Amino acid sequence: MANILVEKKGKIGIITVNRPEQLNSMNSATRSEMARSFEDMETDSDVSVVILTGASGKAFIAGADIKEFAEMDLRTREEMNEDWRVNKVISEMTKPVIAMINGFCLGGGLEIAMACDLRISSEKSKLGQPEINIGITPGAGGTQRLTRLIGEGRAMEMILTGRMITAEEAHQYGIVNFVFDSDELETKTLEIANTIANKSPYAIERAKKCVRAVAEMSLQKGLEYEQDMFIECFRSEDGKEGIAAFIEKRKANFKGK
Repeated sequence: MANILVEKKGKIGIITVNRPEQLNSMNSATRSEMARSFEDMETDSDVSVVILTGASGKAFIAGADIKEFAEMDLRTREEMNEDWRVNKVISEMTKPVIAMINGFCLGGGLEIAMACDLRISSEKSKLGQPEINIGITPGAGGTQRLTRLIGEGRAMEMILTGRMITAEEAHQYGIVNFVFDSDELETKTLEIANTIANKSPYAIERAKKCVRAVAEMSLQKGLEYEQDMFIECFRSEDGKEGIAAFIEKRKANFKGK
């Protein structure tokens, strides 16, 4: 693939946007390649957690490729959904996805990061939804995911002003989970990814489903759904193995079943 690099480190799959001269901005070809890469990771039994990052250290993803915006007025919503299907692919992954934010994370880049399960940033990163500065609104989840993540007031502030915020502000707002020095970002992110990768894949998938369901269900329906997943885990091989390992004071051997 021309714009995406893929590698594996043990149980961790790493997808890197490789357009450093364009600050890893996303054109249609890049979004398509990224979607295919995530689909491949989803079906790869050797991968338990996926990390998404950007090449060069200057940018995670600095937004969409503005050159493509000239023809945007000719597109239907269905065409745009297909073009940006990578966000849906990421959010529907059964495996945990971590955005390792190593620089500018703006517009469509922040929208992609918010589709991930965790966001880990370097202290030098800048984040924002600056679409308002060129006379448009976020269009790939910015208004919806950002509001669900940090609340209406903070989201409205970021979207209406279009300003970039620091990594520390993003941490205070609740957009990113951790902030590390740039020189230890990859090491720390891999540590967190490996911690998750050693858990039961069966339980991880169901935990993700429960958390994602919060935005779609009432509290009562959500509690019932959580109980269903809880029972499924107890009946699974991984659930039985985890409990036995705890009682026997040994490391569990999870198989994702």
